[in-house]
Amino acid sequence: MNSTAEALSGLRSPTWYEGATRWTQLTLVEDDPGSYDLDFWLGVFDETRSNATCLSAGGYVAYYPSKIPLHYVSRYIGDGDPFGDLVAGARQRNMHVVARVDPHAVHADVAAAHPEWISVTAEGELRRHWSFPEAYVTCAWGGYNREFMSEVIREIAAGYDIDAIFANRWSGHGVCYCAHCSTDFRLKTGRELPRRRDPFDPTWQAWLGWSRDVLTELVGHWNGIVASERPHGRFIPNIGNSSMLDFALDEVKRYCPILFVDHQGRTGVVPIWSAGRDGKRMRGVMGDKPIGLVTSTSVEEKWRWKDSVQSPEEIRMWMIDGMAHGLRPWFTKFNAKVHDNRWLPPIVETYRLHAELEPVLSKLSPTAEIALLDPSTTLRTWHSDDRDNAEGHELGFYHALVEARMPFDLLSDLVMTDAALDGYRLIAVANAAFLSEAQCDMLTRYVERGGALVTSFETSLYDEHGVQRPDFGLSRLFGASVAGPTEGPVKNTYIALDGADHPILRGFDGASRIMGGTRRIPLDVHGVSEVPFRFVPHFPDLPMEEIYAREPALEPAVLARQVGKGRVVYFPWNIGEIFWEVTNADHSRLLDNAFRWALGNPARVQSAGPGLVDIATRDGAGQISVHLVNLTNPMMMKGPIRETIPLRGQSVSVALPSGATTATARLLVSGQVPATSLQGGRLHVDLAEIHTNEVVLVEFGP
Repeated sequence: MNSTAEALSGLRSPTWYEGATRWTQLTLVEDDPGSYDLDFWLGVFDETRSNATCLSAGGYVAYYPSKIPLHYVSRYIGDGDPFGDLVAGARQRNMHVVARVDPHAVHADVAAAHPEWISVTAEGELRRHWSFPEAYVTCAWGGYNREFMSEVIREIAAGYDIDAIFANRWSGHGVCYCAHCSTDFRLKTGRELPRRRDPFDPTWQAWLGWSRDVLTELVGHWNGIVASERPHGRFIPNIGNSSMLDFALDEVKRYCPILFVDHQGRTGVVPIWSAGRDGKRMRGVMGDKPIGLVTSTSVEEKWRWKDSVQSPEEIRMWMIDGMAHGLRPWFTKFNAKVHDNRWLPPIVETYRLHAELEPVLSKLSPTAEIALLDPSTTLRTWHSDDRDNAEGHELGFYHALVEARMPFDLLSDLVMTDAALDGYRLIAVANAAFLSEAQCDMLTRYVERGGALVTSFETSLYDEHGVQRPDFGLSRLFGASVAGPTEGPVKNTYIALDGADHPILRGFDGASRIMGGTRRIPLDVHGVSEVPFRFVPHFPDLPMEEIYAREPALEPAVLARQVGKGRVVYFPWNIGEIFWEVTNADHSRLLDNAFRWALGNPARVQSAGPGLVDIATRDGAGQISVHLVNLTNPMMMKGPIRETIPLRGQSVSVALPSGATTATARLLVSGQVPATSLQGGRLHVDLAEIHTNEVVLVEFGP
């Protein structure tokens, strides 16, 4: 420690990451040395109140005078050391420093000298880079990472005042068919490398497991190298919110004190709440481990305008939604030469907001009464590039919970325990098709103890290896068994209200039937259940004259039942998936009704008002915070956002804990003191206006 400031901020200590809460990443390009403005970037550190930085160091291009043979040093570096200059400037500001390496590609001379380091295609060709054919793509599982990059990591850790090494694009780009991978995979599995990415193929599953083991061991190896040079230092792999499934989670938790979600922005149809989902998803696996959200200043579309500038409102709202759900802000700028500085003001503003909220919110812990089960056992059998295709069910449930203004967590089924489940009143399971017997037993015990379960479609129909069961693993909870093969996809389907008076039917006045799904499972009902909706037998959608029902609605489309001390709602059709695709308002209402009926008693935190709001709640001693993020925007589902549309007429209601008789509220973003009233053990708070976001801090006492 060199100063009192260092001691206070934990600089160079084993817990340095605790103080690394606002990040600036500068990703250099080869011609930056000698042509970028160092003082500008040091000023950015100051203006954004950044307390940590990630800086390009080596790998494909070295930005320091490396002594390692074949480690390509920028031809513009001259006698300089741009990486060292940036490290020194950051340390002068008492910032934490992480060095970035990129091992995914090499220049032609490396490929010529070591062809065994290069990824090989299924056709047996050395793989040229898809974007820059003069370069070659490396094999992630062999000697390049294990030998060459280990030298690079050691040289950087030994030579520079850093806290960690951070690696981009280090974990491979699909199956590599090089001699090393072929031999090692055959030796460890007895199989040949897979030729297709089929989640039900045992060879594909074996490759995923082999890759997971090799890469996880590599994380430990690199971590040991960094720690040997800097005892407080660590290696931190760059992982996405689902690619974390490509590693052994217990080992990642052990090696990595802090992690980062590389979800830099939206592309295509992606809701703005996806940033917050990243935070929930990582917390649902990693617990309270610090997590940062990497946000790009550029447009994140498949056409990769990497030196462009995203709209200020899009940058601001992406960061804010992530922050609301516990993610530490991290922005990344590609190219140190600034051709367009419109990205800077929204980052300065958002980082200042984070700095203002941090003293209060950092003392509170995320809390929720509902958890949406993240079907990790199912998703990890898919390649990371394909997982989006398997997530429609969960995304539909997620969006329905946001529309319902219900605060909720994500909980991975890989880390699910009895104790973790008991922290929630309701578990929503959109379509966890692959579940082990132990996982099924855990959910059954949870409901019998008094927990609520809302689930749908093929949940528990397969074991953890993707082998179909003869019946649901959760058949006893559903009160029903599989009566035939899954039907669909079909068009023009409907479910009919059965006429009974049930809370799940609320809000459908004037309708005798609503839209159904596109796939369903025939059931043999053997338990006592209420059936608010029944399937209308499928009928044609053309010719127009044939569009009418031929048979009465008999088979159950919704089962609602009491099991032990808990409640269960089961939809034997793809309601989450079809809601995500179509976003039909009736499906949103149906899910909302199911969640509320299953919960039974009113939710602890309630919110009302026009518009769409993403809500996060935190608890502390005598306090609860309710963070409301204004998602009401024509560009909410597909960016970029052009402007923020303020919300008016909003309210929040919080149930006070037992023994509390007094309560006050203040607004942390606007600084206002809102109108409140205390009625029936609940504090009601009126909000005159929400711009981008607001935090209601409720403080209560006896």
